[in-house]
Amino acid sequence: MNKDQKNEVIELLKSKFSQYSNFYITNTESLTVAQISALRKTCFDKNVEMKVAKNTLIRKALESLDNEKYAGIYDSLHGVTALMFSDSPKEPALIISGFRKANAKLEKPVLKAAFVADEIFVGDNQLTALTNIKTKNELIGEVIGLLQSPAKRVIAALLEKGKKEGAAVEEAPAAE
Repeated sequence: MNKDQKNEVIELLKSKFSQYSNFYITNTESLTVAQISALRKTCFDKNVEMKVAKNTLIRKALESLDNEKYAGIYDSLHGVTALMFSDSPKEPALIISGFRKANAKLEKPVLKAAFVADEIFVGDNQLTALTNIKTKNELIGEVIGLLQSPAKRVIAALLEKGKKEGAAVEEAPAAE
């Protein structure tokens, strides 16, 4: 790979890191070609972009964007590295864990690190925590549910009170 090709890859990576607020760094070293193809297909189906790049080029791209912001990731850049870019903070984690379960409890791909909403998660032991992250839509749904809950209780109380008053009116004797 000549210098121009390396610069082209760095620029491509910089645009991906800028475009997505979430990315995962994984190790796919011992996966077969068929397994990698299946993983890529799953990523494509879930709107997750998967790219393989050299660690030095990934590091140069991150350093040129914001060296301090991504400093916690650099130690994870070793061995074979596949990047997963996503708008969803947890979709890549779900893909990795689902892929492992579907493929006879594989331990690959291994999560090296993840950058999710300006937070860095390092190590495969963080995978479970990442699968439990709430997406923006899930959080909005929860807030709406919380806001609707008091109103529903008030309406239910008013309806219950109306039923009791209606029953009391029916039981009262008519004036003669």
